[in-house]
Amino acid sequence: MYFSKSRLGLQRDVPGAKQWAVALERTLLTYFDVDSHCRFESHTHESEQISLVLEGVLYFEQNGKIIDVNAGEVIAIPSHAPHAVFTKDKSAKAVDAWSPVMPQYRPALSR
Repeated sequence: MYFSKSRLGLQRDVPGAKQWAVALERTLLTYFDVDSHCRFESHTHESEQISLVLEGVLYFEQNGKIIDVNAGEVIAIPSHAPHAVFTKDKSAKAVDAWSPVMPQYRPALSR
């Protein structure tokens, strides 16, 4: 499957961010353009998550610690690990790989 840039149009499916998503049966890739002063409260999910920050800084909160993930850096989050994610004064862009596929991102897949 090939997805042209026009087919990957950004959608505002989650509050505070625009995204696109592409999935196969067991793997999902998402791109997020996260607004400044955005926060995704602490949550868990079955999927393992690997995040690569492309621009800006994403702040991941895990086990009471805040980890600054800068452009060009990666964080890997195991299945069911509680974490929150936020931005400060600047927006951020990131690509995330997920396995298994996150069902809540299915709406972005159908475009």
